[in-house]
Amino acid sequence: MKVRVKAILIVLLILLTTALVKAQVQLNAAGATFPYVIYSKWFDEFKKQTGVQINYQSIGSGGGIKQVIEGTVDFGASDGPMSDEQLKEVKQKRGTEIIHIPTVLGAVVVCYNLPGINKPIKLDGATIADIFLGKIYMWNDKRIAALNPDLKLPNKSIIVAHRSDGSGTTYIFTNYLSKVSNEWAKKVGYNTSVNWPVGLGGKGNEGVSGIIKQTEGAIGYVELAYAVKNKLPYALIKNKAGNFIEANFKTVTAASDGASKNMPDDLRAMITNADGKDSYPISGFTWLLVYKDMKDQRKAEALVKFLKWAMQKGQSFAEDLYYAPLPKSIIKLNEKKINSLTVNGKQIVVK
Repeated sequence: MKVRVKAILIVLLILLTTALVKAQVQLNAAGATFPYVIYSKWFDEFKKQTGVQINYQSIGSGGGIKQVIEGTVDFGASDGPMSDEQLKEVKQKRGTEIIHIPTVLGAVVVCYNLPGINKPIKLDGATIADIFLGKIYMWNDKRIAALNPDLKLPNKSIIVAHRSDGSGTTYIFTNYLSKVSNEWAKKVGYNTSVNWPVGLGGKGNEGVSGIIKQTEGAIGYVELAYAVKNKLPYALIKNKAGNFIEANFKTVTAASDGASKNMPDDLRAMITNADGKDSYPISGFTWLLVYKDMKDQRKAEALVKFLKWAMQKGQSFAEDLYYAPLPKSIIKLNEKKINSLTVNGKQIVVK
């Protein structure tokens, strides 16, 4: 009898120890606010299933890249790919490469605060660029009016809102403007941070949404989920084919259709101003930034397990949260990258 009780206690002890070890695995990450809505959902669901806790700081893509370079997080997140110079710097400092893993697709929308306008306004790339350059500063400007002949636009000043922090949302938006406006490309260009010609700065998608919501006459850019969450109207944008397109997961997916065929080996692809009659032109991937060779065995296994979960079960949450799931062809490329990750030079094997 004593032997049997002892055996049961040992089994219970092993189970308890295993559970504690499992629960103690924590991953720290930081970066983009653009995918924060879906990442929060993913981290909660993954913790329920595995006990692994992922602490994510939604500080913007620029901050995420900086922390990856400094090695203060287990992985980062960005809506703009790291530059060659940044990849070189992290290799020098951390002794390993960074792998870009696209996770979902999203849309950057142009929101506004115009009381009395009860249907979406229409804008094209050149007009948006001139608004953000400060060349169009009244809502009833003839160029906006020409795109919206059925609307009575107010004689009101335009208040531009933009990000004040390093931002992947800014990267996607300014990348688009650089493709549709030579003047924007020459004077401002694109990056996670730029020298804005005009406007008020807000921190994160939350900050820009707040400025627009509180300021009559404001216009700015945020990720689609934040526009929906804050009940902000957003413009129909004229695409390369000449059609005015609403942002949704179908039109974002349309923009990504050609991406897999031309995807570079490092998966750093921009899909703004894409071809296709149904393509929403301010679309983009968002990436996780992962060290190719990691040092901590348990964290490395937990991260690889999460990445594989995100490529399969995680994609099913995308549409309900206003993101577009990845095409299967991109998931296949991602899984090849995930399988190439190592810990102290050895392949990471997870169940």
